[in-house]
Amino acid sequence: MRSPILALCLAVTTVPALAETPVLTVMTYDSFVTEWGPGPAVKAAFEAECGCTLRFVTAGDGAALLARAKLEGARSEADLVLGLDTGLVAEAAATGLFAPHGLTAATDLPVDWADPLFLPFDWGWFAFVHDTTRLPVAPASFAALAASDVSILIQDPRSSTPGLGLVLWVKAAHGDRAGDIWAGLADNIVTVTPGWSEAYGLFLAGEADMVLSYTTSPDYHRIAEGDATKAAAAFEEGHYLQIEVAGKLAASGQPALADRFLAFMLSDAFQSAIPTTNWMYPAVTPAAGLPEGFGEPRPAKTLHFSPEVAAAQRGPAVAEWREALAR
Repeated sequence: MRSPILALCLAVTTVPALAETPVLTVMTYDSFVTEWGPGPAVKAAFEAECGCTLRFVTAGDGAALLARAKLEGARSEADLVLGLDTGLVAEAAATGLFAPHGLTAATDLPVDWADPLFLPFDWGWFAFVHDTTRLPVAPASFAALAASDVSILIQDPRSSTPGLGLVLWVKAAHGDRAGDIWAGLADNIVTVTPGWSEAYGLFLAGEADMVLSYTTSPDYHRIAEGDATKAAAAFEEGHYLQIEVAGKLAASGQPALADRFLAFMLSDAFQSAIPTTNWMYPAVTPAAGLPEGFGEPRPAKTLHFSPEVAAAQRGPAVAEWREALAR
C-alpha cells in the first residue's frame, strides 16, 4: 500500500505551476482613483473580464502625467497613460513614447476624432462654478469677471489640464488681447493650485466666489448631494472644450493587455461609470443614456483648438498668464 503522504507529495510535484496573474499598470490623475472617482468601478469591471490585476499609479493632475511619462521614458512602470487631453496630445505624440492603438473609435464627441495614438474616454466644457447662495448673479464674460471684485480659484497650466484649458480658453476667445484679459483677471485670483482637486476643495470651503471647473460640476452636487445651489456661469465668448484621452506606452510590458484595456475603455462597462463618477460626458453614450438633466443646458458656443494648434498656442498662452500674474 502506498503511503498517503507519498501520494500527496507526488500529486503536489506533478501539478503544473500556477501561471502568475498579469498586472496592467495605468498612470492617471489623482481624482480618477479616489473612492468617488471612476477608478474603483473601472478596476472591478476590467478585472472581471481580463483575468488580470489592474493597478493605478497617480501623478498629480493631467498635465503632470505627461511630465512624468517624459521623465521616466522607456523605464516607466506604466503600460498606459490615462488623462491627457487635446492640449497635450501633440506634444505627447512627439515624444515617441506612445504606440498606435489600432482601434476604430466610434464616439459621440461634438467634434470628429481620428488619432492613431490616443483614444478619448470623456469630454466636457470648462466653466467657472459658483455657489448661488454666496454669488447669486455671476459675471457672464471674462471682461465682466475682470471688472468685478469676484474672487476666483484657478489651476496651474503647467501641471493641470483644466489650468491649461483656461489659458487656451482665454486665447481662443480673445486672441491677441489675451494678455490684457489676464492683466485684468490677476487681482481676482485668490490662488493658483497644482490641480483641480485642491482648487475645488478650497472653493467648497468658501475660500473664493468661483472656481475653474466644468459645466457639469453642478450636476454632482444636484445628483449626488441633492444640492441645487451650485451653478456654472455661462460666458458670452463661449466655453472651451476638453477631450480626455488615453494612450499605450510603446515600452509597455503588457502590450496585448493594454490594447484590451483601450477597447474596454470604449465599452458600456467603462463609459456608464463616467457621468456620475468623473462628472463628464462619456465618449460613447451608455446604453442606459445619461442621468436625467445631466449636462443641461449645454453652452451655446464651443471654443476648441485642434491638437496641433493647441500645441502652438500653449507656450504663448502660458507666457501671457505668467507675465500678468508676475506684475
